[in-house]
Amino acid sequence: MNLALFDLDNTLLNGDSDFEWAQFLIGKGVLDREVHEARNIEFFEHYKAGTLDIHAFLDFQLAPLARHPRAELDAWRAEFLATRILPLIGPAARSLVASHAEAGDLMAIVTATNSFVTGPIAREFGIPHLIATIPAQDNGRFTGKPRGLPSFREGKITRVEAWLESLGLWLGGFEQSWFYSDSLNDLPLLERVTHPVAVDADPTLAKFADQRDWLRISLRA
Repeated sequence: MNLALFDLDNTLLNGDSDFEWAQFLIGKGVLDREVHEARNIEFFEHYKAGTLDIHAFLDFQLAPLARHPRAELDAWRAEFLATRILPLIGPAARSLVASHAEAGDLMAIVTATNSFVTGPIAREFGIPHLIATIPAQDNGRFTGKPRGLPSFREGKITRVEAWLESLGLWLGGFEQSWFYSDSLNDLPLLERVTHPVAVDADPTLAKFADQRDWLRISLRA
């Protein structure tokens, strides 16, 4: 058995689920456009530049979850998946995931985006394991804070290693391992697998991949 890890935003998705979720809530009037839209764009630009303050971002991202009942959030999420996420999933991404499934590889999505937003997306792809930032809960209601270590940058390695350890496995124990990502933020985990793959890579990752002779692909054709 081999290992296949997938970043989600701008890798398997032709877009960013974090950004789209905030824009979706703005569009529904749940978040104030004037206050939140510029902040959402600002965080997205910092992410692309590799300068994101993950804790400030999570305070922004998770706060809306704490202000609404779970049933209402679940209804919004179902609408969000249908209207904003499914159009971002292309046939090439589905084929890539299917090829690893057919090979019998152990598969996981590894994303900094919170598990409330990304859980249904992982299920849509048929990927059984999700390593995502976990929103904390108190008596079944979200608190607006993360629980445990966010799966961001080096935190992705820590979270992947903990997950594999729970299965009696370790990252270096696979004959072949893949990680697919678009982002310079994922360089730490890309350097730990036997097959790092740059997918529609940002300029910094593209340059780094070329220097290392890593495979570069596009899932947007």
